[in-house]
Amino acid sequence: MATCIFYEFLLASKYPNDPRFCHNALVFAPDMTVLQSLKEIQTFDKSKVIPKEYVKILDTNVKFHFLDETGTTLNTLDNSDFNIIISNNQKIILKKKHKQSTPAQILYAGEERKSDIDAIYTELYGKDEPIEEGDLIFNQRFEKLTRLKQLGVYVDEAHHLFGKQLNKDLYDKTKSSLRTTINMLANRLNRKGSRVVACYNYTGTPYVGDNILPEVIYSYGLKEAIQKEFLKDAEPHAFENVKNETFIRKVVQDFWQKYGEQRYEGMLPKLAIYGSEIKEVEEEILPTLEKVLEELGISREKILVNVGDRKLTRECDLLEFRNLDSKKSNKQFIILVGKGKEGWNCRSLFGVALYRSPDSSVFVLQATMRALRKITDFQQTASIYLSKDNYEILDSELHKNFKMSVSEIKNKENDKKLPYQVRVMLPLRIIKMKKIEHKFDLVRRYIEHETIDLELEKIDLEKYKAKVIKKTSLADDRRAKETQIETKENIKYSEIMLYSEIARYIGGNLSCLEIKRILQDEIEEVLALVSDYNLILYDWMIPKIMEFLYKMDKEIIAREKEILLLKEPEEGYYKFKADPDLVIKQDDLQVAKVRHKSFHADTYCFDSKPEKELFLQYIKNDKVKEVYFTGMFTSNQSEFSIQYIDPESKRLRRYYPDLLAKFEDGTYEIIEVKADNQIDDAVVKAKQEAALEMATESKMKYTMYKASIIMKTNVLEGKRNFEQEKIED
Repeated sequence: MATCIFYEFLLASKYPNDPRFCHNALVFAPDMTVLQSLKEIQTFDKSKVIPKEYVKILDTNVKFHFLDETGTTLNTLDNSDFNIIISNNQKIILKKKHKQSTPAQILYAGEERKSDIDAIYTELYGKDEPIEEGDLIFNQRFEKLTRLKQLGVYVDEAHHLFGKQLNKDLYDKTKSSLRTTINMLANRLNRKGSRVVACYNYTGTPYVGDNILPEVIYSYGLKEAIQKEFLKDAEPHAFENVKNETFIRKVVQDFWQKYGEQRYEGMLPKLAIYGSEIKEVEEEILPTLEKVLEELGISREKILVNVGDRKLTRECDLLEFRNLDSKKSNKQFIILVGKGKEGWNCRSLFGVALYRSPDSSVFVLQATMRALRKITDFQQTASIYLSKDNYEILDSELHKNFKMSVSEIKNKENDKKLPYQVRVMLPLRIIKMKKIEHKFDLVRRYIEHETIDLELEKIDLEKYKAKVIKKTSLADDRRAKETQIETKENIKYSEIMLYSEIARYIGGNLSCLEIKRILQDEIEEVLALVSDYNLILYDWMIPKIMEFLYKMDKEIIAREKEILLLKEPEEGYYKFKADPDLVIKQDDLQVAKVRHKSFHADTYCFDSKPEKELFLQYIKNDKVKEVYFTGMFTSNQSEFSIQYIDPESKRLRRYYPDLLAKFEDGTYEIIEVKADNQIDDAVVKAKQEAALEMATESKMKYTMYKASIIMKTNVLEGKRNFEQEKIED
């Protein structure tokens, strides 16, 4: 950003009458953290980006104005050149006025102000509402900016430019108050014979889902930046089956062993530990960190807490936080809540630790990337410490980043994908199905003399061993390596502790003596196992005891409901990316004679050749009256789904089958296509079981086809697909 501004100023000084170049720059930051980072525009070495003979010219003429305090006035000289104004968005932004203007205010507003209000009101609220209710407050800073010439507007973290509801507002350019303020500024300057030269937007996340934000001119990928050593490299670690205390202990030990008090450009290396809330910092993170540092003989004075609470974060702590990249800073362990995401520029940050999963997956990406700022001429490597869940979130977010940036596309299959606008065809297709509800009742068994068989030999102990998954580099394609670690946090159970914990957990007037009786044959082995791996008590022992003591009465309640196969989109169409070879449109010649039997959307984007092949087999079969490809539409787009329990996460999820067919005899079939190696997958089996149950209650058929069978056989006729085999050969 600084480079762009300084070159604009140099060109403006050489060609003062050329309207293409900026004579002044207004820099917007979304919050105070980013605002502090933007002060580097003034302090960094200009000779790194412009010829040295021009540095003195800039140092002599450029004037900086930081609007970082509430009520700060802007003291630029009217019609002056080479001002750089750096401001939080809210310091300049126009706001809707709710108080009635006084007669004096109306008198001195003038015609120019009145025309401004007309223009902005039309843009924000439409033409039909009375202008008096939509007047805007023009603050002193805005007025001063209108008296500068040839203004360039530079927006940092520019995805905020689209407003809070980014996905909804993506293509509606009138909904963001910041965008409106910039447009208003341009309108006023145009009337005065000057202009806003351009609005330059900068962001590290120029996308929403799979969609690049509009107006992106140039992008530079994360992987390329690491490989060319413009950033630190990173070594991610994922911790599985560990508690918060073990996580912090292992992280601090590893960080201290790697970096210790070795200085980089005279600065001590820092580790940022992110908490999910202030309570977690007070009760878990800070006490544990202090305990671990004491064990390692490290001073507690190296801890800095910045959580937005005056009890934990004093004014001197905030000053320390802003000066972490100082040779005088002695802080190395930084505890954060809601801080240190966008715009935090700490080059001496060498480690990031994030244990609990935050509400936003983008937060994981933003927080971990803080440690990548380059330091020293030699490429350093930062350490990223995450829980297994956060590791998977980071992996997903990095995948999205690579997929959306053309220079980062690694999977050659994605090279062929093109965007498609998919429109819903009227009338909307509705079918009647049975929605299944399960009602469960626990009934106590009365067992007097039996003891339980816990089947301890079947327990997979690997699931409970604490592990670190380590990848040597973010830019390296090699697989991550897994190692087991020791943990001291498991509770060592005595018999009394074990019986009371089981009784407390199960409840229902179950006595400790009864638990002792049913466990008596295996108590020694049980105590050893649950003491080594506490989670086995809750994952295995207690469920087994529950099954032994209680039986489950299950009742299925089926209610008929009308299901909408495809909802109408708000924007008029849905957006998909697909391989053109896997797309069928309703006006394609291959379906010209049978298109009336399908297409609740005008375009079907299939995920695989077997899906497309099966659709064509069904639509061209005389027994099939209607067939719809439903697998491409999910929760926000379709009501056609089946609830199932994910066997891995134990959570209730929704499954969207691939096809729905109606035959000439009025019967329905729900169809799923699966790769041969996925047929026996536990999740696939769970989906199949739930789908069979719903199909049976709805008097439908459910079929799951192997991909290989589809490609070699006409499944509805039982004939080999010689034409397809010939194509494959």
